[in-house]
Amino acid sequence: MTSKAGSTSCGGIFDTATKEARLAELTRLTETTGFWNNTDKANTILKEKAAIERALNNWASFAKRLGDLEAMAELASEEADASLQAELEHEIVIILKDIASAEVAALLSGEQDASNAIISIHPGAGGTESQDWAEMLMRMYLRWAEKRGYKTEILDYQNGEEAGIKSVTFTASGEYAYGRMKAEAGVHRLVRISPFDANKRRHTSFASVYVYPEVEEDIDMGIDEKDLRIDTYRASSAGGQHVNKTDSAVRITHIPTNIVVQCQNERSQLKNKNVAMKVLRSRLYELRKKEHEEKLGKLVSEKKDIAWGSQIRSYVFQPYQLVKDHRTGVETGNVTAVMDGDLDQFIEAYLISENKVQST
Repeated sequence: MTSKAGSTSCGGIFDTATKEARLAELTRLTETTGFWNNTDKANTILKEKAAIERALNNWASFAKRLGDLEAMAELASEEADASLQAELEHEIVIILKDIASAEVAALLSGEQDASNAIISIHPGAGGTESQDWAEMLMRMYLRWAEKRGYKTEILDYQNGEEAGIKSVTFTASGEYAYGRMKAEAGVHRLVRISPFDANKRRHTSFASVYVYPEVEEDIDMGIDEKDLRIDTYRASSAGGQHVNKTDSAVRITHIPTNIVVQCQNERSQLKNKNVAMKVLRSRLYELRKKEHEEKLGKLVSEKKDIAWGSQIRSYVFQPYQLVKDHRTGVETGNVTAVMDGDLDQFIEAYLISENKVQST
């Protein structure tokens, strides 16, 4: 029993020495003069420190629980007590489940995994069908974030012509939001009987999901003002009468990369500009990270994942019900639960599979 449970908890996923070293580094930072001069950075450090402390405490607790179970196993063996044996088996199931959950959390060790996430969704070709699908995905992710206790905020929302959305950008703020949400980046495919087709024919729709980490301001992205084109316009989405009467919405184009970001959520043009700049910084960070990984030859599989037409997941509503992740093979027939935000099975399987790839 001990060796079986031990193999689950000691598979190399949770590196105690590395966690302890990082905790010591963060503790030293909190003790430096001027730590609170940058409140946002200080809060980020404290959040990471608390997460590491919690993880270390969890694994210490697992070690104690495993020791208790070993003692229980010896006692059950000596006394041949059937009720004690049944209790032991029940406790083993519980601790293995807890360890598996902790192992997934331990996978979130990337440079920006602890960051908040910025999510953008864009429909593919297909007009109303794809625009409606994009809005369904937005609802799915907002439900998922709510279940995890993440705070969400819509930064930009473009209505579809008849239904759905032309695009949406929103944030998910909370512990390891980006680390988890990054698993959703790619093309998502829907198969269903179209509610917009009078002949009730089956349609296939695509929408693309982009996920970026919210980058701290102290990370130098080398953005030059002369490389920016800033346009203002009147907000078109819901936001109150004041929003629609002023040119408060902001669109920023980064000329060297042709990245375009926009925000119309806030009533103030200045606030919209600041939020748009935050999104731009995050997109530039992700772009440079991918460029670096390409040079190292580590992005081949990810390129395939996010290429248009190479869907990472399919959602079939008719003629049968099935959601299948093509990267991991995980699937479920409970489409309703998935569309209501039950995504952790897909996210966790992706994180585990990525860890195996990186370990080989």
